[in-house]
Order: sequence, then structure tokens, then C-alpha cells
Amino acid sequence: MQLSLRAATDADLPFLLALRRESMGPHLATAGLHGTDEDFMVRVMHRFDCAEIIMAEGRPVGLLKLLREPDQWHVLQLQLSADTRGRGLGRRLLEDVMAQAAKADVPVTLSVLKANPAKQLYERLGFSVVGEDAHEFRMTHLAPGRQP
Repeated sequence: MQLSLRAATDADLPFLLALRRESMGPHLATAGLHGTDEDFMVRVMHRFDCAEIIMAEGRPVGLLKLLREPDQWHVLQLQLSADTRGRGLGRRLLEDVMAQAAKADVPVTLSVLKANPAKQLYERLGFSVVGEDAHEFRMTHLAPGRQP
């Protein structure tokens, strides 16, 4: 499946709200954090300037929010629609981000809910847990040759 990214616009907000509800709602509920549509919209709008719509076969299938700072890149959100999960798309996107970050010689960081099975993917890709709170793990992937 061919993927591309494009900047998110206000016209994408209904899709992004539905995607947030579908992709994160169950994990939040498992963690005991029940979100309302208002809560979901707050997360959709957080750092909207970094939001990119993941396109496949001419249709939106997900969201990538990547904050590129001088000393690290932080994956704020990576969400895929239910019909595209399990096809390796998240892996491909993260591998591309990690390759670009390695060229920039910066680590990639992210947070994942403890109840989210995506943590296993992140670990397979070489991310390590560097901290946690009651609900999330903080993870880092170092550029090759960097020391922790």
C-alpha cells in the first residue's frame, strides 16, 4: 500500500475526531481514562501545526504528529484507522521517521499508554522505556552511535 503525508487542515477535523475516538477510545477506557468528544478534540488540536494526514490509495487513513526539535524528534500522535492496522503501515512510518532522525543525529521519543499494545511494536523497532507515570511509558530511540 502506497503511503503519503499531507498537512492537516480544518476540513480534516471530523475525520480526526472519529479517528481519535476509534483508535484511542478503547485504550483510554482500559486505562480507566474515559474521554469525551471534547477531550478527544483537545488532543486533536494539540500541536495541530505538526499534524499530517496519512493517505493511502487516495484516502485518509491516519494521523502523524511529529514535533521536530533541534535536540530530539517527538512523535506526539500516530494513529491509523482500524481497517489499515496490522498491515505494517505504522512500522513503515516509524522506520522512515527513525531514518530521517538518524540523518539529523537526533533521538526519537514518544509516549504510549500502558494499555496500548503498540508498545510491543516500539520495542521491536528499538525504542527503550526511559520513564513512566501512572498511565504511560516514555520511550526513546537513539540515533545509531549515540549513547544513552
